[in-house]
Amino acid sequence: MTAPEQRKYPRVTPPKSVVAAWQAGTQRGVSFLESLSVGGLFVRTRESLPLRCLMQILLDLPVGQVRCRGIVRRIRGNHGVAVQIIAMDPTDRARLFAQMTELLLA
Repeated sequence: MTAPEQRKYPRVTPPKSVVAAWQAGTQRGVSFLESLSVGGLFVRTRESLPLRCLMQILLDLPVGQVRCRGIVRRIRGNHGVAVQIIAMDPTDRARLFAQMTELLLA
């Protein structure tokens, strides 16, 4: 028996073409995403980022670019980091919501 899902927003596996350009302090990178939701994302990177560090993120989605700010919540070794989205413009949020709706209905 598995525990019920406790996530606030559903997550999806984005298309392989979706990348995130990010900056955390003096570190910068461009990475693929493992999962995406309205509330956060998992960025695949081998960079060592500290827990609770702030990130500026630019997502290149099929519906357009989305800018947001996030905070690193979990680190998974050399695989990547889980980031909670903490700030986003309303137009970017609408774009992300449209992309999520499209991916969830596909």
